Order: sequence, then structure tokens, then C-alpha cells
Amino acid sequence: MALFAAEGFAEFTLDDLAARLRCSKTSLYTLAGSKQELVTEAVKQYFRESVPKVEAAVEAAGAAPDARVVAYLTAVGDYLEPLSRDFVADMAAFAPAAEVYRRNTAAAADRIRELIASGIETGAFREVHAAFAAEMVAATMFEIQRGEMFSRLELSDAEAYAELASLIVHALTA
Repeated sequence: MALFAAEGFAEFTLDDLAARLRCSKTSLYTLAGSKQELVTEAVKQYFRESVPKVEAAVEAAGAAPDARVVAYLTAVGDYLEPLSRDFVADMAAFAPAAEVYRRNTAAAADRIRELIASGIETGAFREVHAAFAAEMVAATMFEIQRGEMFSRLELSDAEAYAELASLIVHALTA
């Protein structure tokens, strides 16, 4: 995954990967039946590994809802930071990988909705439709994923997530 994250994956053949990883193609085939399956599994694993790290950041932020929202979005941005523009472009062009990213972004929107709803319940956030606010966050996350923020604003994904966190917290704070 580190190789894909740094350089993308569209241009690699299994022979290239085996050479770069100093393993046999047979070893790669034990992980997946094709390059496409290998890419999909690598992307799934990358996002699976993100969940405990992002949730640990939320827990470390304490009980304050605004700090938890900022911690969540910042941790997501930090986790996506190593992904090169080539990788993001390859992922967008490869439907199975794009679907993994879409599902993870949808799960992130669900988690943000929970964090916002919790903040509303405690009175830290003003009364808003939590699901709508979460959908606005998700829409922005999808734009970040597509590279639109970078191309228009020259913000890295991590910088875009930090800006999103600041915007959401300031918009919701009671």
C-alpha cells in the first residue's frame, strides 16, 4: 500500500510490483487473484487500519464535542495525507477502489452525524439537523477525494480537512 500511496497503481503490472517488492508473482497471487483484486484489497486494508487510529484521536480529544469533531476530521485528513495525487486519480478511475473510498466516506459521514448529534444533545452545538450537517460534511469530503479542492485551492487533503473541521465547529457552536 505504501508503494501505491506514493506512486499510484494504474501504471504498475504485477511483474513491476513483484520486482519493486522483491517478491515473486506467485507471492502476490497468494494475496489476490489479479492486480485489480490486489489493488482493491490494499485499499480496503488501508481504510480498515484507519478506523482505530481515527477513533483513538477522537477519544484522546476528551469529551468536548467541538474537540471531538475537530479531532475526527483532522485525523481523517492526517490519515489521507500520504496518498499522492497519482494514487487519488488512479483510485477515482478504478471503480472498485473508488467504491471502497465512497463507502468509507459514507461511514465517516455517519460518524460525523453521531458526533454532531451528541454535541446538540449536550448543548455545545446549536440545534441543527444533524444528518443534514453530516451530509454537507460528506459532500465536502467527496470533493476532497476527487481532488477538486487541491485543483481549485491548492490545499492538500489534510489542509482541506482542517479547514472543514474549523468551518463545521464554528458553524455549529452554540
